Amino acid sequence: MSCENASFFYRMPIIESDIEKDYLKRINTALVFIDDNLDSELSLETVSQVACYSSFHFHRIFKAIIGETLNTYINRRRIEKAASILMHKKEINISSLYLQYGFNSNSSFTRAFKKFYGVSPSEFKKQSPSKFSKISQVESKNGQKNLIFEKYICDINNHLKWITMNAKIEIKDMPQMNFASITHMGIEGLENAFDKLIKWGNSKGLLDKPETKVGRVFYDSFKITSPDRVRMSVSLFTNEDFVAEGEINKMSINKSKCIVGHFEVTPDNFETSWRSLFIWMADNGYKKANENPFEIYHNDFRKHPEGKAIVDLYIPIE
Repeated sequence: MSCENASFFYRMPIIESDIEKDYLKRINTALVFIDDNLDSELSLETVSQVACYSSFHFHRIFKAIIGETLNTYINRRRIEKAASILMHKKEINISSLYLQYGFNSNSSFTRAFKKFYGVSPSEFKKQSPSKFSKISQVESKNGQKNLIFEKYICDINNHLKWITMNAKIEIKDMPQMNFASITHMGIEGLENAFDKLIKWGNSKGLLDKPETKVGRVFYDSFKITSPDRVRMSVSLFTNEDFVAEGEINKMSINKSKCIVGHFEVTPDNFETSWRSLFIWMADNGYKKANENPFEIYHNDFRKHPEGKAIVDLYIPIE
């Protein structure tokens, strides 16, 4: 389950105290700020001020919650952002990327990129998925999963055949969408985050409204981010006004044109559904926009007679 390579997720520790909920809220504010400003200077002082903490206090809390230091997180997100651009925008000049994302030289950018993915930016760009390639993964020396791309037309054709049999696809202009969010990272234990959000939504009467839907928004791709680091919003899409509180954040998706895949599949087919939809996008000449992919559920699969989820997958496009 994901944008391009889906899966179920890591569970954040169950947070009960108001202090811990406030930590999560402020760290989420910092994560959003970082993602919006990857091409700017992001010092510890700047980011800690956004989160309304002292630099010393913020550094400790960030490491405890995210599992990485601030600098490690920012450098990883910059490299992943560059990889995403290389993957989806073949016309991009690599030299412009290292300047844009704060590297001193092309050689320092290349070294950092190769350490992370096992190939240089130019090789990544050359081999990254087109309509005739797929991804396999191997362990690198530093234990991270590296992307290795190989030509495999049969696999692509199988995905296109699968999506023809299992999905209805359309292009839609989507309005701005507002949602309540719990930030979640990783690949396991997603149920607790959903249960927490739904309990909150019920307490506010939001789920009494038929237009309110449960879903997820993905900020990272499983193709370029380690599964235990993928960040998403467990989401309650609603037209009703509400007040953010504790770890419940108030967020929105800008209006956009989207490829929408309508599926009725079991949860173990979410990965195939996402992968196939992205292959359909490339095969039909569309390019992913900067907005984040998301999914919206229309039932509780546990109550479906065949255990299937009725779900729409959205890929914003240019």
